[in-house]
Amino acid sequence: MIITFCGHSNYSYSEKDKIRLKEILVKEVKKNPSCKFYLGGYGEFDDLCRATLIELKKTFAKIEILFISPYLDENYYKFKNASLYYDGSIYPPIESAPKKLAIIKRNEWMVENADLLVAFVRYSFGGAAQTLKFAKQKKIPVVNLYKNG
Repeated sequence: MIITFCGHSNYSYSEKDKIRLKEILVKEVKKNPSCKFYLGGYGEFDDLCRATLIELKKTFAKIEILFISPYLDENYYKFKNASLYYDGSIYPPIESAPKKLAIIKRNEWMVENADLLVAFVRYSFGGAAQTLKFAKQKKIPVVNLYKNG
């Protein structure tokens, strides 16, 4: 089971959102103790997801928290620091994408390889909304915390 995430970078969460996120993740991990979680590492929603997963890893040691890098560059600061926050890193096969499209292509790869997308998408514009729309087109199951909260 692979779960990925998308949300607005300027997201400021409520305690209710945090509780709901944890409930969803615990439910999935109980069904699939070896879940893998793909994170892009951008913005406050990803920060909340990563922090929640690190907390869950104390109870569910088999889960893997993976950073999916849009760039294959040792100098890319998020890639350089990934080992501090994640169990591993993956660079998807998007090397032919122009650099300005790398994040979009990375997000599409994460969705295409996921069994579930957990989102917090309030607006119909921006990268998170685009990723959510892509997941729906691909018929990937989606939980949007904004609508389900």
